[in-house]
Amino acid sequence: MRTSRNVERRTILKAAGAGAATLGLAATAGCGGNSGTSADGTVTIRYSWWGADERAKKINQTIRLFEKKYPKIKVKTDFQDYQAFWEKFQTQAAGGNPPDVFQNAVTFLRKYDKRGVLLDLKSQIDAGNLSLKNFRDGVTQVGVVDGKQLGIPVGSNTMALVIDKKVYAKAGVEPRHGWTWDDYFKALKTIHDKTKVPGDTGYFGIMYLYDLYLRQNGKAFYTDKGLGFDKADLTEWWQDGYNRVKAGIVTDPKKVAQVAPKSALSSGDGASEFTWDNFTVRYTAEGDSDYGLAPIPTTDGKHTGQYLASLMLSASSHTSHPREVAQFIDFMVHDPEVGKIMGYDRGILASNEQYAAFKPTDPVNKEIAQYEDDTAKAGVLGKITPHPSGADTTEAAFLRIAGDMSQGKTKVSDAVNQFFSEAETALAG
Repeated sequence: MRTSRNVERRTILKAAGAGAATLGLAATAGCGGNSGTSADGTVTIRYSWWGADERAKKINQTIRLFEKKYPKIKVKTDFQDYQAFWEKFQTQAAGGNPPDVFQNAVTFLRKYDKRGVLLDLKSQIDAGNLSLKNFRDGVTQVGVVDGKQLGIPVGSNTMALVIDKKVYAKAGVEPRHGWTWDDYFKALKTIHDKTKVPGDTGYFGIMYLYDLYLRQNGKAFYTDKGLGFDKADLTEWWQDGYNRVKAGIVTDPKKVAQVAPKSALSSGDGASEFTWDNFTVRYTAEGDSDYGLAPIPTTDGKHTGQYLASLMLSASSHTSHPREVAQFIDFMVHDPEVGKIMGYDRGILASNEQYAAFKPTDPVNKEIAQYEDDTAKAGVLGKITPHPSGADTTEAAFLRIAGDMSQGKTKVSDAVNQFFSEAETALAG
């Protein structure tokens, strides 16, 4: 693939990023017209997040610790998977009844700030109820929009290339820092030629990876107000991807769909996959090979375009209990015992207190921590590009249309036109 300035820009994960919205939470003491304060002064706040049962078990443990320290604050919980969470949240927000505090991501900050849903936490920081001290360098900026602190990070991650170590070794391919996209694509062909395994599972549909590529070339997937690349850029990116699918170098998208929800990397139908570094635990759980983290390919041999992204906690502008919500967030992001319980479930722990408290003992989490340390020391991390309102819909369209294009359901030129049409509509909303 050419790595000239013709194609430039990037934004988010693959399986690791998407978005939507559903129903409303069951009424609690903190809902509607009730202030959520009982006769004895006990306050109830509502906390909602997305994730699987294992995350829920861990979070419920941390809530018990919080309620022990703050006996006058009770926490009502609710969780769903990613898509159901955002469907539910959208309905709650539209009805003026979002949870007091909730898990959030950069894709949704501008969207819900624009709708007046998010609380600017600066007032609570200034009041001493919430601290921005002792966070890893730069990570708190992920939650800042137009000078407002709309989210506080609970964990950070960065994009990485997850590889099947056995397949790479069999092919004699060894990833290295500073390798270029040309090097990477040559490696994919070598892997396919020597092992008959496609080298990649479908890089071209990952918005966040494309954002990195664009950033390497002086652009980005988003500007503050819209897309930061043009149709010619995307045409080159998707045409190259389509050509590699047809050549067998990239996994047949029909096979990817067939093995879902398991990854094609885990099923042995691909040798590598771009995703967030902390998602490596997924492959170890799903597959029966050895998986590891490799560096992001570059355009110039130096700059990867990477940055720290973050899951974060945000608060509702409708909450009747901003002080208690701030105390809850502060506890959840700084308390060392919380860090020990959560580990890297939501990414590398964002605060220094929690990062120091959790010492991974298993090889996978050790490698994740080492990867982030090495990436930080390499000096390649930049600032995240702010996402405009409508980014969640745009990301979903990018993945869907890339999938249709790669299966030959639509021509590359038509796919590009369709994406720009859908994205411009979403970002204008």
